[in-house]
Amino acid sequence: MPFNGKRILIVGMARSGMAAAQALCKRGAIVAAYDAKPPDALEQEIRILDSLSISVFAGVLPSLTVQEWDMVIVSPGVPLDIEIIVEAYKLGIPVIGELELAYQLKSEQVKIYAITGTNGKTTTTALLHYILQQAGRRTGVGGNIGTALCSLVEDMTAGELVVEVSSFQLETIESFHPHIAGVLNITPDHLDRHKTFEGYVKIKSRIFSQQKEEDCLVLNYEDERVRSFKDTAKSRVVFFSTDTVLDQGVFAANGSIYVAENGAQIKVASLKDIFLRGKHNLENILCAVAMAWNAGIREAVISKSLSSFKGVRHRLEQVAEHNGVLYINDSKGTNPDSTIKALESFEEPIILIAGGRPKGGDYTKVATLMAAKIKALLLLGEAKDIIKAAVMDQGFRNIYEVDDLVAAVNKASELATAGDVVLLSPACASWDQFPSYEHRGDLFCQQVKKIINQDRS
Repeated sequence: MPFNGKRILIVGMARSGMAAAQALCKRGAIVAAYDAKPPDALEQEIRILDSLSISVFAGVLPSLTVQEWDMVIVSPGVPLDIEIIVEAYKLGIPVIGELELAYQLKSEQVKIYAITGTNGKTTTTALLHYILQQAGRRTGVGGNIGTALCSLVEDMTAGELVVEVSSFQLETIESFHPHIAGVLNITPDHLDRHKTFEGYVKIKSRIFSQQKEEDCLVLNYEDERVRSFKDTAKSRVVFFSTDTVLDQGVFAANGSIYVAENGAQIKVASLKDIFLRGKHNLENILCAVAMAWNAGIREAVISKSLSSFKGVRHRLEQVAEHNGVLYINDSKGTNPDSTIKALESFEEPIILIAGGRPKGGDYTKVATLMAAKIKALLLLGEAKDIIKAAVMDQGFRNIYEVDDLVAAVNKASELATAGDVVLLSPACASWDQFPSYEHRGDLFCQQVKKIINQDRS
């Protein structure tokens, strides 16, 4: 739709909201921005918006009437049950998210490859983007990872955009239409926002709701809920599997990755040549391979890419090895299932740092695995009592409570001996003590390096 002269209110002045405001301003819209934070917490954002003559409501609710606003753009981090959004729905003012806006703004010559799932989105998105780069394609990457999609579509007239998509973003789409969509897995997460697991699953399924017959939907065959999406998809479905030899699709068997199609099995890569470790990463790899294959990329490029891709920051990131101890930053492990996958990636004794803000998930399963696999547990943040109780119910007692992450890293370093892994995998959001999981992971890395430097001095 044309936005020239439209009166649009942006709700939320973080990365997505700022990108939306600037994109709309360029297109002649009359834009205002609201954020619940006070002005002194938004000084940089206000300076940018003031330079664009965009009105700012910081900490003060604007009036909301159909006479004043044609549309509301809501940032993904803003819950849809806050007063201003509820009122917009009640008045019939259209409410969309920044992801939907970016889709409406993009050139028709730009293809969208979108990835969602509870865990593994960032690794899969980064890997698919890397494969496209290795193939010499004109490509970009963003969405829930790195750059807001509105910023990407501004400078791209043709090519392929790889987009990480969260459930928060999928809540507010209307026409968003990936040419290739991938769904990795679905386990309980964000129930503090989505209320029920069934509601969360339904929102995840929206990634393919606007696809057409000529589009492609890549699904995890081993996840029953994800596999069932085939029943409602209008697009062509391609499965991937870590455990099953498929007649059609992408699978791992006998130490290799294969693409099965038209009665043939095409070997794409040997697992021994792939850097990423853990079964969950095999899931991510197979999804990326299936999406790349259906984007027209063949085995030589895929194999080369898989052997040279080193992973992403904050997801089982190898920070350092010091005195025989391996330090791993898995700050992106923000829910119990993600931490389970991290724990399953190591055979070595583990000293685990966990805790943060809980998101409504059940810690019983991860606590059982902790009791079986870890050497010591260091807990911090709002969830430490919840996790402690769950782990003690499993008979585990070697638990240390700490005030902050620096103290946790220091204590873990004291406890660790050669052959151990010190693993930060919090099973919780970071928002009780950090602005983001990235800040949390960065501090972990900094403190590990500080310890190493102190030991060397």
